[in-house]
Amino acid sequence: MTTAASRAAGLLLGYAADRVFADPRRGHPVAGFGTVAAALERRWWRDERAAGVAYTATLVGGAIVLGVTAERTLPRTITTAIATWAVLGGTSLDREGRAIQQQLDAGHLADARVQLTHLVGRDTSRLSESEVVRATVESLAENTSDAVVAPLVWGAVAGVPGLLGYRAANTLDAMVGHRSARYERFGWASARLDDVLNVPGSRLTAALAVALGEDRAGAVGAWRRDATGHPSPNAGPVEAAFAGALGIRLGGTNTYGAGDDQWVEHRAILGDGRAPVRGDLARARRLARHVGIAAALVTACGALARRRT
Repeated sequence: MTTAASRAAGLLLGYAADRVFADPRRGHPVAGFGTVAAALERRWWRDERAAGVAYTATLVGGAIVLGVTAERTLPRTITTAIATWAVLGGTSLDREGRAIQQQLDAGHLADARVQLTHLVGRDTSRLSESEVVRATVESLAENTSDAVVAPLVWGAVAGVPGLLGYRAANTLDAMVGHRSARYERFGWASARLDDVLNVPGSRLTAALAVALGEDRAGAVGAWRRDATGHPSPNAGPVEAAFAGALGIRLGGTNTYGAGDDQWVEHRAILGDGRAPVRGDLARARRLARHVGIAAALVTACGALARRRT
């Protein structure tokens, strides 16, 4: 089997494994990487960009080297499949969305707010039902890009090194890439690298949301008109396309942190539809699943198109 065929087969097998098995509850490779990254941060942290650059380069570079070694020494198809399964998070994401939907359907708003903290970093304690739905849909959209489409894209482009390198960068962004007094400088490199790596995946996600959504014209219009108003260059197109595709309105005011460290962000409105309601969660989950399936097929075809032995 050629390299291209092995890579394509591995991506499809890995995607199928994520759909069937989801993430393991214990011993997840990404969690292991996070443990190593946290330990290294404790030793290397300095309030300066140079320290953050060295930290990011070491960890992401190490993941890439591991991927290169694995591809050269192990069966390529099965190695690609295992790596793909390890870095994808689509099924776990959908299960979190389903759990929130079930809590709301049962009338348990307080429990839904708590469940939502598994997906978002904002303060959920005072959110209305519509705001809980909005936050969940935004997370489904953004994480479909980050945890499904983008890793598949890098797997098609660069195989196992691409899969592991992307997931390493994305994990570091989640750990140290957010804006805070501690990470403003140290986390700069991780945040910028994640932004760059997510450009192709986010645009493919938005394009697939347009193609597969219920309102294609609305999705295109929201993407073109509203995406640049989002503070993230990659979440903006994805969330705007989902909003337009579903005929709802996303964005607005979010509160982060707690106590004296709490702050408020006023984000641009995405889409020109109505406010989200409980029934939109099932529609958003379905759109996210369809985008994931399409992305697996598109990236596998892309891998085959890069024919090389």
